[in-house]
Amino acid sequence: MPERDFELVITRIDLVAKGILRLTLAQRDGAQLPAWDPGAHVDLHFVSQGVEYVRQYSLCGRPTDRHHWQVAVLLVADGRGGSAHIHQAFAQGDTVRVTGPRNNFPLVPAQQYLFIAGGIGITPILPMIAHVSASGADWRLLYCGRSVESMAFIDDVNALGADRVVLQARDARGRADLAALIAQTDRTTEIYCCGPESMLRAVDESCASSSHDRVHVERFSPSEGVSGATNSAFEVEFARSGVVVTVPADRSILEMAEEFGVDIDSSCQDGVCGTCETKVISGTPDHRDSVLGAKERAAGQTMMVCVSRSCSARLVLDA
Repeated sequence: MPERDFELVITRIDLVAKGILRLTLAQRDGAQLPAWDPGAHVDLHFVSQGVEYVRQYSLCGRPTDRHHWQVAVLLVADGRGGSAHIHQAFAQGDTVRVTGPRNNFPLVPAQQYLFIAGGIGITPILPMIAHVSASGADWRLLYCGRSVESMAFIDDVNALGADRVVLQARDARGRADLAALIAQTDRTTEIYCCGPESMLRAVDESCASSSHDRVHVERFSPSEGVSGATNSAFEVEFARSGVVVTVPADRSILEMAEEFGVDIDSSCQDGVCGTCETKVISGTPDHRDSVLGAKERAAGQTMMVCVSRSCSARLVLDA
């Protein structure tokens, strides 16, 4: 079994809000699990009706607990079936393959933070708040949801204190004015946001209009904006492997790497998990992932080869 790949037992399942289950996972022999930092996630692998699924979920327990990992799973009514299988088929005592942890949403040191969570997006935020609270940093939280009943870990959030937390249940208070909130936020404040794509897009746009460049977002589904992009062929050299291939318009870099025996780890195939991140030696990537931030994209030093392509006729990758 590859390193960082585990067969874990579901030791407990709790309903933490309407349509949201928390799974507690552990080694069967009680051995320690790898350490993780706030913002980290793991991949759950399972098969439903003959279809293999890989789904990413933020770790939402305590990083100091080395014997348990916890994730929260929202039942997506119009989803692709992964969350429905977890809600309907997973049971205490079952074994599930888990890979990770991996962190594409790291918490950077700062004196002030603004956390914005939408629905299930609260899961990576709670460990972050616990960490910054212990460090003595100043922080605020805006937690949005359709209704209080649908908002996970509401008791934990309420316990953080009304002076730092704003609960924005849409059925009672309407939608939050994200643009106004960000416009009033000091530009030295680090902004962390996790939630639905509409929220993430609104935060990105508000930060751009107010020249606030200390924003960090996490997505677990592909971001919008590249579906209409035109594909063309380009050449890729995998420098360490000594392989040069042409990537056709209808194939990905990752697919060509696999076909020609170049070993690149991968998981989601959608540009959201970060597993296939590969160093760029030369050339200009056409970033189409949902992992890298604006500064990382501009730097062009790495790319997600499962979805991203090339703006230049040739790329040289460290693979």
